[in-house]
Amino acid sequence: MTRPVTLFTGQWADLPLEDVARKASEFGYQGLELACWGDHFEVDKAIAEDNYCDEKRELLDRYDLQCHAISTHLVGQAVCDIIDQRHQAILPEYVWGDGDPAGVNARAAEDVKNAARAAQKMGIEVVNGFVGSSIWHLLYSFPPVPESMIEDGFAQFAERWNPILDVFGECGVRFALEVHPTEIAFDIYTAEKALQAIERREEFGFNFDPSHLIWQGVDSVEFIRAFPDRIYHAHIKDAIVTLDGRSGILGSHLNFGDARRGWDFRSPGRGSVNFEEIIRALNDIGYSGPLSVEWEDARMDREHGAREACEFVKKIDFAPNNVAFDAAFAD
Repeated sequence: MTRPVTLFTGQWADLPLEDVARKASEFGYQGLELACWGDHFEVDKAIAEDNYCDEKRELLDRYDLQCHAISTHLVGQAVCDIIDQRHQAILPEYVWGDGDPAGVNARAAEDVKNAARAAQKMGIEVVNGFVGSSIWHLLYSFPPVPESMIEDGFAQFAERWNPILDVFGECGVRFALEVHPTEIAFDIYTAEKALQAIERREEFGFNFDPSHLIWQGVDSVEFIRAFPDRIYHAHIKDAIVTLDGRSGILGSHLNFGDARRGWDFRSPGRGSVNFEEIIRALNDIGYSGPLSVEWEDARMDREHGAREACEFVKKIDFAPNNVAFDAAFAD
């Protein structure tokens, strides 16, 4: 089993896709996970233009790069979120429109449906992304939060996402939620509750990303073992907790890259994620999809980091053993 090492282009969307493809090929990557922003993969054009997907494939082929997933994190966030001015910065104009919250929610849902249709045209079976949450602000139970408010949030998630997942089913495409703070699912318990809310339909699974679990104190390997049939894609992303008695894990309203923060993302291999055990757990569940580097390290040059990360992932990955180690001693 050889898992392709790919690069998520979300943090590179300030560059044209061809520039990113050329760099990724030079760094040693075998593929790209295409972000649905910048010019990397534009869902509206993929739906409207007959040749759009073919041209993207041809571009990737020129650099000997595969594509196993597209990612609609930004638009997906607006499906369940309580919309405010922050969302305008991350949404395409045709989704933001006049900014009316109900309209933004509805247009975002339609765009995620179109992401499934575009993935089908592209010959891709996984769309990664976020789903948003109407109850993230209720994380700390003061003023006291009635259980009914939490239940209403999960019910809203199911109400808005079941019609989207119907389209994914029609297209033969799966949606992989990146379990993450600000999402309806941000740890093992909430991920299980999200699955229950949609009656565990197969179109919905997870884009495993350990960096969002480790700083919360959630064991990444336990997440894999909790959902062995729902890991539809895997990010390689690192983070580190650096509590110094002054800051906490809530971030202290300090932005990423600020050395005073209590935790931050790191280039793979330079944080605290135990990738050795993650690879073993992915082997145990038979995961054979890509290992996609989502490179974020605000205090390191990204080209240096992305090249180093590619080498790191190739070094740590290995196929499972298909022979008992002591078979030679058997009669």
